[in-house]
Amino acid sequence: MTDRLTLAVVTAGLSEDSTTTRLGEAIAQAASTTVENAGQHVHIKVIQLRDLAHGLTDMMITHVASRAVQDAIDTVLTADGLIAASPTYKASYSGLFKQFFDVIDESALENLPTVVAATGGSPRHSLVLDTAMRPLLSYLKALVLPLGIYAASEDWGHNDLQRRIDRVGASLGAMLLAGSRGSAGSADGASQGDAARPGLRREVKDEFSDVPDFASLLASVGS
Repeated sequence: MTDRLTLAVVTAGLSEDSTTTRLGEAIAQAASTTVENAGQHVHIKVIQLRDLAHGLTDMMITHVASRAVQDAIDTVLTADGLIAASPTYKASYSGLFKQFFDVIDESALENLPTVVAATGGSPRHSLVLDTAMRPLLSYLKALVLPLGIYAASEDWGHNDLQRRIDRVGASLGAMLLAGSRGSAGSADGASQGDAARPGLRREVKDEFSDVPDFASLLASVGS
C-alpha cells in the first residue's frame, strides 16, 4: 500500500470563496475521511481555475503552458482521484472548466476515479451532471463514478446536502483504496494503477511538432 494518496480538486468557481470550490473541497474531505479510517493518508490538492484563466487562454493560442498551468495539469495527471466541479452556465459547465480539460490529452485521464459536481441557482439545472460533465470526462477516458452532486442555492445549510456529500465521498474513498491495494504488489516499482492509465505521464501534445520545414520543401520543388 502506498503511504499517501493524492486527490485533485479542479474547481471552476469564479469567486475566491465560491460555493463550487466549497462543494469540491467538502467532497474531498469526505473521501479523505473514508481513506484515513482505513489507515491510509490523502493529500488534497485544490486547483482553482480562476487563477489560471489568463494562462489557459494564452496556452490555447500559443500551445505553450505557463509554469502554473503545467503544474496544474501535472497535478491532475499524477493524482489517484479527481473531483471536477463547475458552476452551471446556460445549462452546462463554464467555459473556464471546458478550457482546462481541452488542454489535457484525451487519454491522459484513463481509469482515473472521478466525481463530477456542479452548483447552480436552481434545481432545474441538476441534469448538467449527466448531459454535460459526465460525457466530457468520459470522453477523456476518466472512470466517472455513478454518484455525483448538484447543489442548488437552496440546498446549502440543509442536512441532506451533507448526507449526499458524505455518500459521494465514501464512494470515491472506496475507489481510491481499491486502486491503492491493486498497486501494492507491483514488483518493478511502477504501480498497476499507472499501467492501467497509459496516458498518465504523457505531455500535452505539441500540434506543431510534425510541421514540415516548408523552406526545404520549396527548395526541393525547384531542384
